[in-house]
Amino acid sequence: MRLDDAVVLDLHGVTDKTAFMNRCVRTLPLPVWFGRNWDALADCLADMREPMAVVVTGWQAYAEAEPDDWAIAQEVFSAAARTSRLGLAVLLVLGGWEDRTSTSAQGSDDPPAASPGPAVGE
Repeated sequence: MRLDDAVVLDLHGVTDKTAFMNRCVRTLPLPVWFGRNWDALADCLADMREPMAVVVTGWQAYAEAEPDDWAIAQEVFSAAARTSRLGLAVLLVLGGWEDRTSTSAQGSDDPPAASPGPAVGE
């Protein structure tokens, strides 16, 4: 496992659990049966078929918006790293990491907003 080969889990724009799980699905090599819940994420990460390093960037807004869920996410990452059979490292970027993937390339994990109705007088 080399940091050069790390998977970057970019959480910019993620502010709730649904968006977090969606970003994990889009970024991490999770199986198709992944249930988008904490237990399933812990199991899938611990059972990866090859060693992996995950670098988590842009997590601060999620941690601020959902501190309880962010605490659970950290515990899931920690438990999966401890129990991984082949090796899992999860690194939280505190700053200074220049992510080569633009946030626009990540797309939005939130459902599309409802279009506004007609303006008054239209």
